[in-house]
Amino acid sequence: MAYFTVPFPSRLRSFSVSASSNGSPPPVGTSQSQTPGPVILELPLDKIRRPLMRTRANDPNKVKELMDSIEEIGLQVPIDVLEVDGAYYGFSGCHRYEAHRRLGLPTIRCKVRRGTKETLRHHLR
Repeated sequence: MAYFTVPFPSRLRSFSVSASSNGSPPPVGTSQSQTPGPVILELPLDKIRRPLMRTRANDPNKVKELMDSIEEIGLQVPIDVLEVDGAYYGFSGCHRYEAHRRLGLPTIRCKVRRGTKETLRHHLR
């Protein structure tokens, strides 16, 4: 699996990203929203909503270990993000997200899947 980085300006008000899960453009006559499967994107931390943060606590030792690892070899496993109507919601990777935040890194590698508002409601239950 190939990974790529998309640099973003530090003061970003709005943005759009297009990518495919296998690195090739979508077939002619289809839009990105019709392309199945997740895509790997580097997203700004401040654009990822963390709806479960208020209910989950991070293990400080695990966060510290991840910070050390990320500084040494980089993030090895992207966090999972659900994209609904242009907004990004993170539901896994709490420790990896927190390690990036504490390191002051502006972006994080994400496995992004598209979803609907109903999918989002299901995750919030």
